[in-house]
Amino acid sequence: MIKFGPSGNSASFFDEGFKTGLESAEWTKKRGLDCFEYSFGRGVNISKETAIKLGESFKKADVELSVHAPYFINFANPDDEMAAKSYGYVLSSAAAAVYMQAGRIVFHPAAQGKMQRDEAVSLTEKRLEILRDKIYENGFENIKFCPETMGKLAQIGTVEEITEFCKLDKIFYPCVDFGHVNAREQGSLRTDDGFAEILDYMIKNLGYEKVNDMHVHFSKIEYGKKGEIRHLTFEDNIYGPEFEPLAKALIKFDLHPYIVCESAGTQAEDALYMKMSYENLLKTVNLSAKLIKNN
Repeated sequence: MIKFGPSGNSASFFDEGFKTGLESAEWTKKRGLDCFEYSFGRGVNISKETAIKLGESFKKADVELSVHAPYFINFANPDDEMAAKSYGYVLSSAAAAVYMQAGRIVFHPAAQGKMQRDEAVSLTEKRLEILRDKIYENGFENIKFCPETMGKLAQIGTVEEITEFCKLDKIFYPCVDFGHVNAREQGSLRTDDGFAEILDYMIKNLGYEKVNDMHVHFSKIEYGKKGEIRHLTFEDNIYGPEFEPLAKALIKFDLHPYIVCESAGTQAEDALYMKMSYENLLKTVNLSAKLIKNN
C-alpha cells in the first residue's frame, strides 16, 4: 500500500494553534495521512529524550516516520575534511532516526563544484562506499538510506546517477523527487510515458523490490535555465508536474512507495489530494479490469 504524507507541518497546522513536533503525528493521522518526513535540514539539533518522545507519538498514531539529513552534505567536495563532515551529518541523522523509530533517511548526494561531471560523480560514488562501511560499523544497516534526485543542474543527482549509487549496496534506496526531475529537465514530465519511462528504467537497473519500496518526493516547482528555483503549491498550473500521470504509472507497474509532499505551506493538504486521487484512479482501473474479465 502506498503511504502518503507531508514533509514537515503545513501552515494550517500552526494556524490551528499547534506548535510542536510532538503534536504533528496525531494531526497528520486525523487528516487521513500515513507518513511524515522530519527534516534536519539545518542540522541534527534534537535531544535523545525528544527524539524518543517524537518516535513514540508517531508509532502511537500509526504514522510512518522518515528523516531528511542536513542540506549541507556534499560527497563531491574535494576536501577530505569537509567530506568527513558529510559522513557525520548522515550518521548523526541515523542515530537520531533510531531513537525516533524512523526507517529511512533522505540525503542530498553532492554538488558538482568546479570539477568535471564524471569526476564529481566518481568521487561521490567512492565516498558513498566509505559511508556504507561507516553505516555498517555503527550498526545502522537496518535503515534505508535514500540519495535524492536533485533539481539544479549544478547538483549531482540525475535519475541515472541516483540509480547507480543505489547499486552500491542493499541499504541504498532511491529517493526520486519528480518535481526536481521536472525542473532539472525543463518540464519534461508532461505525459504518462514520461513517468513510466523513469520507473521502467529503475526497475530494469535496480529490480522491482527496491523500486517498489523507494522513497518519493512530489511537489510542483518553479524552474529556470539552471533548474529548480522554488517549491510551489498544487494551485500552480504553469510549471508542474501533475500528479495523475505518476499515479497511473505507479498503478501500471504495481509500485507502492512512500510519497512525501513538499509543497510550499500546503504539504499536508496536497498530500491528501494525491492520496485521494490515487485511490480513485485505482478503483477505476480495478473496476475496468473486473468488467473486462466478466465479459
